[in-house]
Amino acid sequence: MTLLDKTTVEDKTSKTQRFFKKQSKVKKNHLVEWKKSIKKNWELYLLLAPVILYFLVFHYYPLYGVQIAFKDFIATKGIMGSPWVGFKHFERFFDSYYFWRLIKNTIGIGVFTLLISFPIPIIIALLLNEVKSLRFKKFVQTVIYAPHFLSTVVVVGMLLLFLKSDGMINQIILLFGGTPIDFISEPAWFKSIYVLSDVWQTMGWSSIIYIAALAAVDPAQHEAAMIDGASKFQRIIHINIPAIMPTIVILFILNVGSVMAIGFEKVFLMQNDLNMSASDVISTFVYRSGILEAQYSFSAAVGLFNSIINFILLIMVNKIAKKVSDTSLW
Repeated sequence: MTLLDKTTVEDKTSKTQRFFKKQSKVKKNHLVEWKKSIKKNWELYLLLAPVILYFLVFHYYPLYGVQIAFKDFIATKGIMGSPWVGFKHFERFFDSYYFWRLIKNTIGIGVFTLLISFPIPIIIALLLNEVKSLRFKKFVQTVIYAPHFLSTVVVVGMLLLFLKSDGMINQIILLFGGTPIDFISEPAWFKSIYVLSDVWQTMGWSSIIYIAALAAVDPAQHEAAMIDGASKFQRIIHINIPAIMPTIVILFILNVGSVMAIGFEKVFLMQNDLNMSASDVISTFVYRSGILEAQYSFSAAVGLFNSIINFILLIMVNKIAKKVSDTSLW
């Protein structure tokens, strides 16, 4: 090795050592700042501790059990003692007779719910924001918020009473000379009943965040627009909607990220043997496989697949939103 080569190697070594020393100092500085921050704001960290503990115990710790999706879980052997089988359960699900039906129903209900239930709270918030009578506004808010506090069981019970063969809706149809419809047992009606009842129950409560965002709009903008001759509709389009657009984008990303997370309780309560072709979704299939048939590994694999799809959708929509509107979750 020549003298020049030795000098080059020594220079590179010294640069590497300086780099690592610099990184070590930066880490120490961050650690010192973090300790100072905890000492200064310990009350805030104390308030935050129960929330962090909740997520660690109920959301992160259970992830340890996800590995049974890749094993043939045997209760007597435990998670670690059960044999590893790789993607066997995923392949079984992909090759199953029910796969495409479950995917079609889950995506169908999720997308239908997103298309109908997402814009309606925005429209309600924009309309309520234009109401001048405070008494009337509070009355409308009370009426549309109330369904949110009804349990899923009560809502489904109401649907069964109103939509059964001799229920109120069919009595009205008969009154006008029509033929009664078996709404509950007819597969073609399941998605519409599920989504529309969900809109009725959640639209008022979901509009609260948009109403709060509209309250932050500067009244001076509306006054200037009125002086320029802008109509009420033009002010809604050019002032109110752009003001709440970041909120709309964030909530849209979150809604798309849960498009396949169809609520199990409501679907299960509305489900019967006659509408199974339209009502069977991944969550109900996981319930039957995991709880009723004790196929723990298989049901864990199906549930994990569903969660991964939601995660991928969340990442994709967040990335698109960041490029298009510069608003995103991260």
